[in-house]
Amino acid sequence: MNLIIYMPAYNECDSIQQVINSLPCQLDKIDQIQVLVIDDGSSDKTAQVARDCGAQVILHNRNRGVGAAFQTAVQFALENDADILVSIDADGQFDPAEIPGLIQPIITHEADMVIGNRFASGKPNYMPGVKYWGNQQVAKLVRGICNQNFMDVSSGFRAYDREALLRLNIFGKFTYTHETILSLVYQELCVKEVPVQVKYYPERKSRVAGSLPRYALQVSKIILRVLLDYRPMMVFGSMGGIFLLIGCAFELFLMGHYVFEHSFTPYKTAGFIGLGFIIFGMLVLLIALITDMLNRLKVNQDKLLYEIKKIKYNKNL
Repeated sequence: MNLIIYMPAYNECDSIQQVINSLPCQLDKIDQIQVLVIDDGSSDKTAQVARDCGAQVILHNRNRGVGAAFQTAVQFALENDADILVSIDADGQFDPAEIPGLIQPIITHEADMVIGNRFASGKPNYMPGVKYWGNQQVAKLVRGICNQNFMDVSSGFRAYDREALLRLNIFGKFTYTHETILSLVYQELCVKEVPVQVKYYPERKSRVAGSLPRYALQVSKIILRVLLDYRPMMVFGSMGGIFLLIGCAFELFLMGHYVFEHSFTPYKTAGFIGLGFIIFGMLVLLIALITDMLNRLKVNQDKLLYEIKKIKYNKNL
């Protein structure tokens, strides 16, 4: 089996050498290990340091985000016949010695994707409380969407088998962590978590989640986009149903007033408001039906892309 260990890196020349040198050189049931660094527009010597350590380096001409770096890594892994792709941060937060445990469920065919769970023992030391709380809320949201009990949906320490790589069609450039989970779960692949340790440095600011409001906005956009791709009826159907209920409530109130008072005065406006909500709710439900039909096209498109990728990146599939 061929394993590629990839790191997204942005101005990490101070730590990347230690991380690369700590990566395993050989593993049980792994025939070849290749190290890949995606330099996401660094202005320091990250790329040169990585090359000096023996890593394959792909350069982005500007900072495009970890989502774009992940897309580049997936493309490279497919083109280079990888059976497993492992992602690990270049800042030394994760322990490379835990890679064997991370990939074990894939080697034994128990999972297609494995997430390193940072929160199996609670909040890690030095992790800001507000960031921990935010991670828990996002995990709760993802659990509700896909109906699986994930604890850590934002961890960057992960492993993917070739089947998962072939099925991933990711578009988010800001981050990819939540989109990959939802996409693979909706395509009925097995996603599991394994406990891992993580180090947080009080003086270091997260490049992805440095601004919590911006991070929350970007993550919400990504999750909404995936929901619209795979569960449009749930989104628009719920909205349309709420508008219809509000409209009916206004109309029932007006009818009740008429029964007792034999007049619509002074609540005629309630009737127009209720009618507006009903019309708008019906339009949203119509959109729900249309998007549900488009979702079938999306599912078929994913299947076609999967078959095309199998042909393009054929490796004894």
